Amino acid sequence: MKIRGERECQSCGARWSYYETGSITCPECGSVRSVGVDERTEHTDNPADLDLASIVDNLDAEPIDRVAERAVEQCREYVRQRGFIRGGELRQLDTEFVMAVELQYIASEIARSMRVTEDEQQYFLSLVRGLTDGDRPDPEAVPDSLAAARGLAIAAIIDAYRRDLTRHLSEHPDSETRTTMGRFVDHRKRIEALDGSIPPENAEAILDGLIALSKYATGDQSALETARDRLDGLD
Repeated sequence: MKIRGERECQSCGARWSYYETGSITCPECGSVRSVGVDERTEHTDNPADLDLASIVDNLDAEPIDRVAERAVEQCREYVRQRGFIRGGELRQLDTEFVMAVELQYIASEIARSMRVTEDEQQYFLSLVRGLTDGDRPDPEAVPDSLAAARGLAIAAIIDAYRRDLTRHLSEHPDSETRTTMGRFVDHRKRIEALDGSIPPENAEAILDGLIALSKYATGDQSALETARDRLDGLD
């Protein structure tokens, strides 16, 4: 949506950027009486923190399904706040968002499972710890039983980025970006039709290509070829 991101407090006159704080409350005096003083600009990415410290602290103290349920809730709230346009500027698809969506889907599967295997638990833990230290687990580590959940996560990531990219392209047309994004949408539909059941290496290739497309759309001209190569390798 389009908002006036530069705010001015009507109580004390302080100015701040809603793009940075995500709040209309004055950071100086706490008043909620503020007005926008700039032109309306597309903005979808609000400040959000994904703090999994409590999840990590309780990994050994609580049943895995309860820990997984809390992880789902925290990831869902984080993803709900996030977007890819900040103050009119399109942003790249970032690793934290990718891992948060993946953890949401994997944790949801863990929470529903009647029996969690050791491999499933280890992969879940690797995602939790990875979001803490920024180390995303390799696709080879995905247990067969969680491959479909991970596939659906990739489909959700495609759809999330597509929504904001479409908004951006409405004001900044680029036929190459639009056409290539259409190919990713085709893969998303195929993944959903298969209930996520695609090989992890294929899901990773699609994700790598989408990240490359996001780099191209934000100014890296050389990244378009990488995005197309990843897709061509799947055709």
